[in-house]
Amino acid sequence: MTRSSELFDRAKRVLPGGVNSPVRAFRAVGGTPFFVAHGHGSSLADVDGHEYLDYVCSWGALILGHAHPAVLDAVRAAAARGWTYGAPCEAEVDLAEEVRRRIPSLEMMRFVNSGTEATMAAVRLARAVTGRELILKFEGCYHGHADSFLVKAGSGVATLGLPDSPGVPAGLASLTLTAPFNDARAVADLFREHGGRIAAIIVEPYVGNAGFIAPESDFHPALRDVCDQYGALLIFDEVMTGFRVAAGGAQERLGVKPDLTTLGKIVGGGFPVGVYGGRADLMKRVAPEGPVYQAGTLSGNPVAMAAGLATLRETSRPGFYEALEKRTARLVAGLRTAAERRGIAITAAYTGSMWGAYFTAGPVNNYGEAQQSDAAFFARWHKAALARGVFLAPSAFEAGFVSSAHSDADIDFTITELDAALGEARGR
Repeated sequence: MTRSSELFDRAKRVLPGGVNSPVRAFRAVGGTPFFVAHGHGSSLADVDGHEYLDYVCSWGALILGHAHPAVLDAVRAAAARGWTYGAPCEAEVDLAEEVRRRIPSLEMMRFVNSGTEATMAAVRLARAVTGRELILKFEGCYHGHADSFLVKAGSGVATLGLPDSPGVPAGLASLTLTAPFNDARAVADLFREHGGRIAAIIVEPYVGNAGFIAPESDFHPALRDVCDQYGALLIFDEVMTGFRVAAGGAQERLGVKPDLTTLGKIVGGGFPVGVYGGRADLMKRVAPEGPVYQAGTLSGNPVAMAAGLATLRETSRPGFYEALEKRTARLVAGLRTAAERRGIAITAAYTGSMWGAYFTAGPVNNYGEAQQSDAAFFARWHKAALARGVFLAPSAFEAGFVSSAHSDADIDFTITELDAALGEARGR
């Protein structure tokens, strides 16, 4: 028995499914999850001594790779000064100013401890400001595990094929409307029926929790227009795309300005951080300046603020995003070429350093079309890739990520091994 297997057996006795986040259990791809001993640069090493090139990157949080020296130095220096205060510190202000510089629509913001907290607070604020109860989300999009969002959700809900989660009251679930991603006509229809009751649209600008799905060029402008027409707010959930698909997030790339934005992952440099923010007139409704309450013991944690600030400063170096996107493009092109040469149907795409592949001829413009992909083939491919030293997300419905630690040689190795894994998954 491997050390990872032993740990998994122990974990299953004290943790539901042996994990602290469902997709990590490998149920969608089979086998036993490996347990990490350490991460460095573009690689992870498990407790049994195996190394893997990592394209999960802590689900997108590690744009600089593992244990980046600049972030490590900042964390060590911050921890030496004390790792939680329960009082304001300068790093909170520094990071907020840097976020606003990069994403000007966040005129004011509030730090929280996770993406779920951020989206939950943003929706509460939208409901308070508009005096309306309904929210509109898109099928297969995941905005955290708050009750309102577990209706036709993505991420682990999609991976495990679960129904809308038990424990969510029917009355609360009824306040969440859903539409297919990239379907502006369906959105318009819902607003014609419910417009005076819809507080906000919340959307992943580029879907990353049902695999990777890019928006059609007219989709987000249509969302902006319908919100303006009916007096609803537009919320961009950039927990995944923020500082990932461009220096200023998806809204910079798309040229669409939301009313509220949520951030996570990269903004904390891999530490537990979330942000919600937007127009100052909206954020001034948040306590203590306004009546909309939200609080958190560890919000604005000094170590997490230092990690986030160090990360954003590193990504501000000239040419950072261009080099990262170039490597991602080469990886996706190599995978697409390999699949086509082997006669395997594939739809693969990327934006910035975020990418994904479906084993279907496509196109894939929404979650319904994503579900037509061959998840069983993906599971075989994942297993073969892992055996060859390439760690992909253990789900056909999660995006992949490239970090600045991935070298050209890493990309070459990955293309070669993913090609071989395709052959093994097909049986030749």
